[in-house]
Amino acid sequence: MLFNSHKSGQRLHPFLESIASLIRIRRSSLLGLSLLELEPDLMNIKGEFEGGDLFIENELHRARGIRKIHLERARLGPGLEILHCVFFPEPRFDIPIFGVDIVSSNAGILAAIVDLSPVSKDLPHHIQNELKCLSYPKFTHIRELPEWGTIFSKYVQFIRPEGRDEEKLFLQIVDDFLRILVNSLIVLEPDLPDSGSTIERVAFQKFYCLQQKRNHKTRNVLAKTFNPQWADRYIEKLLFESPSNS
Repeated sequence: MLFNSHKSGQRLHPFLESIASLIRIRRSSLLGLSLLELEPDLMNIKGEFEGGDLFIENELHRARGIRKIHLERARLGPGLEILHCVFFPEPRFDIPIFGVDIVSSNAGILAAIVDLSPVSKDLPHHIQNELKCLSYPKFTHIRELPEWGTIFSKYVQFIRPEGRDEEKLFLQIVDDFLRILVNSLIVLEPDLPDSGSTIERVAFQKFYCLQQKRNHKTRNVLAKTFNPQWADRYIEKLLFESPSNS
């Protein structure tokens, strides 16, 4: 294993790169956008896995209303490529968690999921109203959510896109979800840190992170490539870090 503080310059499948570019554009429009620091051995990783190159590159930011924006690009071995992104809200703001994951192999795009996940008993009404007005395509291959997937909203899109046309349709949904989130943050005012609503959102975010950690596939790959202790640290400090109570 070799830790590298510089970006590799490697590119992923064009669909994954298109999603990453879209996220960066929407991210740049957020107020108060700034970088978050991270230990070098967690930021950019380069090595080998199952006879092929391995690289993991992380971009970490925060903004007004968002405690952490994490964008991860990864190649694991000769075929597996992953794009992962989560916008974790600052709990004082009544907005959902934006999340998108794309998995690609030599056989094509295996899975694509995007959601605005609630951080209370339901999505905010203003978010729901906008989501109801979107046009949702009838994708060819709908994937089944895992049993821990109760954290997702009823608007979650979990598919295996069939061809470029369905990839473009999915890209549009990602853009729509991000647009709704970003526009909400422009006008939304925060609640008090000790308000009941804020405390409830902290609890829901912690539950979201706990449920995501039940996806043992991620940990197994990282533990096999590096070691179990490093894998746990990567997941706890970077992928699904719970919000503080303050």
